[in-house]
Amino acid sequence: MIKVLLVLGIGYLAGCFQTAYIIGKTKQHIDIRQYGSGNSGTTNALRVMGLKLGALTFAGDFLKGLITVLAVLLITGQLLLSMVAGLGVILGHDFPVFLNFKGGKGIASTLGIAFALDYRMGLLAMGLMIVIIYSTKYVSVASLMLCLCLPIYFWLFQRPGSAELILMVTIAALGIFQHRENIMRLAKGQENKINFHKKS
Repeated sequence: MIKVLLVLGIGYLAGCFQTAYIIGKTKQHIDIRQYGSGNSGTTNALRVMGLKLGALTFAGDFLKGLITVLAVLLITGQLLLSMVAGLGVILGHDFPVFLNFKGGKGIASTLGIAFALDYRMGLLAMGLMIVIIYSTKYVSVASLMLCLCLPIYFWLFQRPGSAELILMVTIAALGIFQHRENIMRLAKGQENKINFHKKS
């Protein structure tokens, strides 16, 4: 139990590293949570700060998931503990204690976790998102499909135990929960499409 709490805490602190917030403050002297959707994630960074800083935001959020989970996996050799760390990263990203628990939606970090656990799963998940974003221009739809498919990919490639599978389902469920407003807008036909070439 001590190991579980320790890696969960490490993951949470890593997740609290809010790339979009830091880039917004250092590069454009703004609090990104006061612009666009009010979200400190990749999609809002793209809309508010443009492609270059949006891509940098994605890289930072992706890497904190990848590096944290991979480090715990290499140090402990335990898939379960590495996934607990991954859950911590998502919780820290979504609900950062240093920013009044107002963070992002965790999709870029979830992709990083997927790559850390199995590069085949990561490639398949990223490919799915790219195809959906390219064809629909809805990042939210791609993110939701990722969350729905990731536990299936995880089961196919890893044949995990029940505890590991529950953790993956929990990570995916958090992604869906964070997109609850997007789901409502999609149902009403009011969701915004992404434009990679213009700042909002």
